[in-house]
Amino acid sequence: MVRALGDLESTIMDRMWSYRRPASVRDVLEDLRREREIAYTTVMTVMDKLHKKGLLRRHPVGKAYVYETVSSKEAYTAGLMRETLASGGNQAATLVHFLERLTPEEAAALESALRVYPPKGRQA
Repeated sequence: MVRALGDLESTIMDRMWSYRRPASVRDVLEDLRREREIAYTTVMTVMDKLHKKGLLRRHPVGKAYVYETVSSKEAYTAGLMRETLASGGNQAATLVHFLERLTPEEAAALESALRVYPPKGRQA
């Protein structure tokens, strides 16, 4: 089950995804402190929760942990979209409402994605 993230969880995951490398709590803390005052223990607790949720993996380095993302931001977002669709009741109606609200850029991205990965049963 993919879980939606709280504000600080989302901020930390966005940082982790942007690094594209493993990072320590201290790395994330120093990054976050450029924009706000935040305690080391707060960042450590949130990163531990993200680890327990399965979004970060970690390994010990000395007395601390180094964390890395388990999957890409795109894969995480796709999981959220899939769960939302599955919980929406009538999937066809949900998809129609979704498609009605797409911007031209989003519609073009969807068309491109379908050319790369056509739906099952429609492969050339």
